[in-house]
Amino acid sequence: MRIINHIHTYLIAIWAGLALFCAPAGAETVLIADLFDQLQSATPEQTERIAKKIESQWSRSGSAAMDVLLSRGVQALEEKDTQAAIEHLSALIDHAPDFAHGYVIRASAYFEAGYVGPALADLEQALRLNPRHFGAMIGLAVLQEGMQMPKQALITYQKVLKIMPQHPMVQEAVARLQPMAI
Repeated sequence: MRIINHIHTYLIAIWAGLALFCAPAGAETVLIADLFDQLQSATPEQTERIAKKIESQWSRSGSAAMDVLLSRGVQALEEKDTQAAIEHLSALIDHAPDFAHGYVIRASAYFEAGYVGPALADLEQALRLNPRHFGAMIGLAVLQEGMQMPKQALITYQKVLKIMPQHPMVQEAVARLQPMAI
């Protein structure tokens, strides 16, 4: 049950924080590659700040109409209307099938609705589109852990640590899973 609560908490954090990420970009736009470079030597506090900047860039679809669908999907999730969220996010993905972040947020909606299989499929698709999407990786690892797949979860968490070595939750998960995954 602790794992399910952990999954729930993490996935809620993904979409609840998205409202901040959908805000208009500031005057300063940092290249995403530079942000990934910064993650390698960042402190845990800096890691969180840099990750938010990366996710802010990932949350922009490039289309005002698609951003509206994303915003409506996130709002529906915040209101616990998972069916409406799935509908908005599915419309987003239908019109922007290469928008990886849309799949990540829809995965959260699917998970909230109790649809683990579609949530996993969306996270996997997001990673095909954006192999460095650490939000998708963490979501996948959390689901793998919840499905009693500690070895796979450990491997996925370790991939996250290669991108962001100072992520506290991921460090804790790796330490917890290493003895079980042997």
